[in-house]
Amino acid sequence: MNEATVIGLADRSLWVALQVGGPILGISLVVGVVVSLIQAVTQVQEQTLTFVPKLAAVAVGMILLGPWMMETMLGFSATLFSGMAEYGR
Repeated sequence: MNEATVIGLADRSLWVALQVGGPILGISLVVGVVVSLIQAVTQVQEQTLTFVPKLAAVAVGMILLGPWMMETMLGFSATLFSGMAEYGR
């Protein structure tokens, strides 16, 4: 395994991690900002008010995006395992 192969695998791994984790983090970020704005406008400072909507939005996002995320991870894993003999040289 040469240096270019290792860098290529690391690059692809980070890209897949960004693809899979990015949408869920984005959903959490948007919901958190919206809830914070609502709290600032209404002056309601309840800690559970920020947690519950984010939890619900992330759960819905996981349900909706779960199949795509699984397909992306399985494709990456299949590519990784199919090239295992080449990486060992």
